[in-house]
Amino acid sequence: MSLLTNLAKVQEKIPTGVKLIAVSKTKPIESILALYEANQKVFGENKVQELVDKYEALPKDIEWHLIGHLQTNKVKYIAPFVACIHAVDSLKLLIEINKQAIKNNRVIDCLLQVFIAEEETKFGLSIEELQALLESKEFIEMQNVRIIGLMGMATNTLDEEKIREEFRTLENDFQIIKSHYFKFNEEFQELSMGMSGDFELAIAEGSTMVRVGSLIFGERS
Repeated sequence: MSLLTNLAKVQEKIPTGVKLIAVSKTKPIESILALYEANQKVFGENKVQELVDKYEALPKDIEWHLIGHLQTNKVKYIAPFVACIHAVDSLKLLIEINKQAIKNNRVIDCLLQVFIAEEETKFGLSIEELQALLESKEFIEMQNVRIIGLMGMATNTLDEEKIREEFRTLENDFQIIKSHYFKFNEEFQELSMGMSGDFELAIAEGSTMVRVGSLIFGERS
């Protein structure tokens, strides 16, 4: 099955208003370029060094999203160009993103990661930690980060009802956070949830961004 056929199949299932982030981690430049030439311009990487290398090698109108866990000491490498950082899971990380954004004279879009799964390996803030972050003096004074929504990962399970329930929880958290903290802020509108195995469920539960890799590029070896 060709990349372009795979891409078209995934696109058919994604309604207008939902952004497809093609997850290109570990995939070669040539594959990304083939999709780019088919007008897929949004890509997600989860490792900073790989993202930097690909940014340097590929067309500059690609919209790069960092979707993996980000360490504070790596922010400076992607701050000049990254379009959106998905997995912001601490105030400390947000402070560093703001600092590096100032240095690059940019405002960087970020999503706050909420912990919704049962697996301990997943990162994210609880709703209480999220509220504490948004009420902190440090956050309120930040000028160079723009919180555009929330992000979360469901439990890795075949139980569709469980996945739906977790996505519903995140959508509910999104509505609470929006009404309390971003009521008059039109930029806070994104809900990044759903990957290759569950993106259709995520869309049904209100996702506005889906992160799809293996269904487009094929399974990772």
